Amino acid sequence: MSSWQQSFDGAPVRSIDEGATLFRREDPVRSIYLVRSGQIALERPLADGTTLTLHIASAGMMLVEASIFADAYHCDAVVRERAVIACMPRSAFLASLRESPDSALALINANAREIQSQRARIEILRLRRVADRLDAWLDLYGEPAKGEWIRVANAIGVSQPALYRELALRRKH
Repeated sequence: MSSWQQSFDGAPVRSIDEGATLFRREDPVRSIYLVRSGQIALERPLADGTTLTLHIASAGMMLVEASIFADAYHCDAVVRERAVIACMPRSAFLASLRESPDSALALINANAREIQSQRARIEILRLRRVADRLDAWLDLYGEPAKGEWIRVANAIGVSQPALYRELALRRKH
């Protein structure tokens, strides 16, 4: 467990059912959350009625790091898979970072890795062909564990059938 995550030791824990909304866009930021289990999506409803998923937080991830210094949340938090979260007041979380520079540095490190990952994903998504996207992903991360190809399809922005067709072509050669 990272030192910034230890800030949540002793924080109240809450279970939330799939489909529930933890907070909505424009709600004031009062709390910071650590996902202990499950998945929570940060979503932004669009004018045409569709939803843009900005991030999916899972076990061990902070849910609202982009809102630590904001007045209001920038999106809705919707539970995709029954979740358990630790919740602490924003002021208490910030105080814990002030008291522990190592925790603050660990959080900066985690956020820097996330930025690198997102920049790589953006560049992969700019590639037109499934083969090129897959090559770029494999070059960065290596072959996934068995059963993880679905995650790769999602990460490179292609359908599962499109990815499996590409994999089948590669097995023939």
